[in-house]
Amino acid sequence: MNRAIKNVAVVGSGVMGSRIAAHFAGIGVQVLLLDIAPKEVNEAEKAKGLTIESKQVRNRIVNDAWQATLKAKPSPVYTKEVAERVKTGNIDDDLHRIAECDWVIEVVIERLDIKQQLFEKIEQHRKPGTLITSNTSGIPIHLMVKERSEDFRKHFCGTHFFNPPRYLRLLEIIPAPETKEEVLDFLMDYGERFLGKTTVLCKDTPAFIANRVGVFGFMAVFHAMQQYGLSVDEIDTLTGPVLGRPKSATFRTGDVVGLDTLVHVAKALPENAPQDEMKDIFKLPAFLEQMITNKWLGDKTGQGFYKKVKVPAGGPAMVYSDRDTDSSKAKAEKATFTTSPENRGDERKADPIASAAKSEILTLNLQTMEYGPKQKARFATLETAKPVDDLNQRLKILYAGKDKAGDFYRLLHHMMFAYASNRIPEIADELYKIDDAIKAGFGWEIGIFESWDVLGTAKVLEHMKAANVKPAGWVQEMLDKGFTTFYKTEHGQRKYYDMRTGSYQLIPGTGSFILLEHLDDKVVWKNSACKLYDIGDDVVALRWNTKMNSIGGEVLEGVMKSIAIAEEKYKGLVIANSDANFSAGANVGLIFMFAAEQEYDELDFAIRQFQNTTMRLRYSSVPVIVAPHGLTLGGGCEMCLHADAVQAAAESYIGLVEMGVGLIPGGGGSKELALRASDRNIKEDVELNYLQQLFINVGTAKVSTSAHEAFDNFILRKGHDAISINPDRRIADAKRKVLMLWEQGYTQPALRNNIRVQGRTGLGALHSGLHGMRMGNYISDYDKFLGEKLAYVMCGGDLSYATNVSEQYLLDLEREVFLSLCGQRKTLERLQSILQTGKPLRN
Repeated sequence: MNRAIKNVAVVGSGVMGSRIAAHFAGIGVQVLLLDIAPKEVNEAEKAKGLTIESKQVRNRIVNDAWQATLKAKPSPVYTKEVAERVKTGNIDDDLHRIAECDWVIEVVIERLDIKQQLFEKIEQHRKPGTLITSNTSGIPIHLMVKERSEDFRKHFCGTHFFNPPRYLRLLEIIPAPETKEEVLDFLMDYGERFLGKTTVLCKDTPAFIANRVGVFGFMAVFHAMQQYGLSVDEIDTLTGPVLGRPKSATFRTGDVVGLDTLVHVAKALPENAPQDEMKDIFKLPAFLEQMITNKWLGDKTGQGFYKKVKVPAGGPAMVYSDRDTDSSKAKAEKATFTTSPENRGDERKADPIASAAKSEILTLNLQTMEYGPKQKARFATLETAKPVDDLNQRLKILYAGKDKAGDFYRLLHHMMFAYASNRIPEIADELYKIDDAIKAGFGWEIGIFESWDVLGTAKVLEHMKAANVKPAGWVQEMLDKGFTTFYKTEHGQRKYYDMRTGSYQLIPGTGSFILLEHLDDKVVWKNSACKLYDIGDDVVALRWNTKMNSIGGEVLEGVMKSIAIAEEKYKGLVIANSDANFSAGANVGLIFMFAAEQEYDELDFAIRQFQNTTMRLRYSSVPVIVAPHGLTLGGGCEMCLHADAVQAAAESYIGLVEMGVGLIPGGGGSKELALRASDRNIKEDVELNYLQQLFINVGTAKVSTSAHEAFDNFILRKGHDAISINPDRRIADAKRKVLMLWEQGYTQPALRNNIRVQGRTGLGALHSGLHGMRMGNYISDYDKFLGEKLAYVMCGGDLSYATNVSEQYLLDLEREVFLSLCGQRKTLERLQSILQTGKPLRN
């Protein structure tokens, strides 16, 4: 059956339901969002003369929830236009509209009786064959639809999204006893292909896969923390990015998710899984029980393991306990800024008493149950590991640590390894499903069995035995058979150890992905920073691995060499990376060093090398496709601007940010925007307006919050560039684009000599805008100076009238201005601030 999803109904508009609706709308699907109707009119509605029968009242709950979602940070939508695809209503009046929908998703409160009652109502309006799923996070799927019709039962299953659905990629698919195989196959494919998810087929077991293992991970951290006497700040330092996990680490994640949610799952697991050998670990520690009693549930109640307060600048941190919360809150409220809407510049009008106030994050002391200032964690193991960029090498250092941190890491890893191995085959028959679920559901960079492989399977197993930690017996059996790792890669294909067959098996569904990090046997050329891979069908792909994937001399060499090799032997080139980000831009440290030492010849050479590289991208004899994801800033963005096409992951944050460090785009970016303004329209007024918008975007260092928004910011080109919702498909999609361009008879473009620049006409308009922004305190004097320099390049210099110029003319202007700014003291201060603090300096 060919099944298309054009209309989706989401029943339940809470935090989860409204964000699921937003994600579907973001990929172009029409969404009907429903919730219950209020039982009474509120005071504001009474004042307007509305009654309980008024549509505005009856849709209040769903409309308020949807508007709150659109205002949420980080945004659950790719662009504001998404809102137009969501229609709202209430269950009493509008449930009949689900007859028009191809998929109905239930996202109401986690109570079996309420879900069963809702499904009874839905069946009265649902057309046969329509998909019907529940977003439950733990209620047994087989209990939900026992009383429903055969067609309903055959098209029903669990679809467990993780919050926020836009950013957390896991979608667990949980079959009911009678779910049709074709329904499961469709949802697995649709979730991966269209929703951009890592889809994991789960068993109908308590908490399914991710929450079962992930919540155990929380409890294991609590256990290890208490054993070694560690604090909240120390744990979040130990379990954050250094371990390949999100910045929110453990306790901040708990605050975001909500401690009530965590506790609900933790309490339910021992009851629902009485045979779990680690069920005692799920017993709540005393501090967590106290926090639940105090209603310190995290962000939703304003405090949890952390609390944000206002304190006088320079004054001591306020220490809050459960005995003085109300009075402390009142004190903090007195220290808030009062800013009028019309005064949004740097120098804001503030209450004179409160003008010295600032925000501070306080941490809960789990021994005293009082809040105090955050404390920096200091461990020798951490200091050794932090400078190491490679996560695998970093894990080895952490696991081998000789201090308290090392003891913590060994205990935590041993507990996680034992628990995950013992869940097979209970919650999953295949070990890769546990790794996929924990990575996609909790944002880990490396899975549990992947970590075990990195640390050495046999070696760690001996350590676990010595520590009396017992993994599943099949692990020893695997080693006894001569299989030394849980995963291996053969001919670019990743395989996992299957305990049922006692052999390595191909991970299903990975044939659509090209994962460069698994293609080491396909390397065509490499240097110390880059590798060029043969990805099949006469296409090569370049990847580099530097800190934040920054671009220095070796990366530029890699790009130039890759293009030369592609021109000689292949049909085209893909440029992509596999780490957290595509590229944070040029190597700022190198620029600062040359500028501080006044090595202007070296700087000039470096800028020319970058410009030559981006121009080589544009004017190669084979198609070059850039496939960015994550941060794509500065020089990374300039590569995108010069590619034949861009195949961006949906979560790509692209922008020219050089103005923030006191420079202008110097790798061809300023030139390229002038060229695009010239090509946009020959009508002078329209052309100038477009030029002004491009100028504002660069001048304010604007970064798109998604690849979709990058089209609105004129970085990506409609009808030319494209988006891969699933980032794992990005390189394969880019490869297809290379082959398509080749088959169409790709011809090397000709150098441009007809770029129309505005000269003094454009300069006048841009300078006028800068003057207005400075008068309104939106920018500093130095920002204005930088803006004038950028305007000079984008307008083609001080020309008397609009003139046609060449690309090289603009590149020379761009390089001249870039070099001049490197000699400015305030630019050096901004560069130094970025290097030392990671934050731009306003001067």
